Amino acid sequence: MVEFKTVINDVKTGMSYQVNVSGHHANSLIGKRIGDVVDGIFVSLPGYKLTIVGGSDKDGVPMRSDLPGVRRKNVLLSDGTGFNAPENGMRRRKLVRGNTVSNETTQINMTISGAGSKPVEELLPKKEEKK
Repeated sequence: MVEFKTVINDVKTGMSYQVNVSGHHANSLIGKRIGDVVDGIFVSLPGYKLTIVGGSDKDGVPMRSDLPGVRRKNVLLSDGTGFNAPENGMRRRKLVRGNTVSNETTQINMTISGAGSKPVEELLPKKEEKK
């Protein structure tokens, strides 16, 4: 059974929320790409529209929006997702994953692009801090 951790960013308040998604809701996210708008019902936010902005797989390899498919590939990067160059002009070959969500994806990053009728704080339960 596929299970994802989704990190939902509310750009208006600057808050991020983590929601575990499993079952048929997780299966409906497979095949979506970075930049696709999905319904918030998949992550317990009915009435909301969410945009997929990234993610990573079980080994922490980041998804890159300009690499099509679900495969992992070593790509020569100068800057951007997967590599931050410490010097100008520096390039490095790094392992990145394609822009499509698959069953090997562990984390999906999303932003809220369309708000619903209720605030996010009411729909998502608060986590208690460990002492």
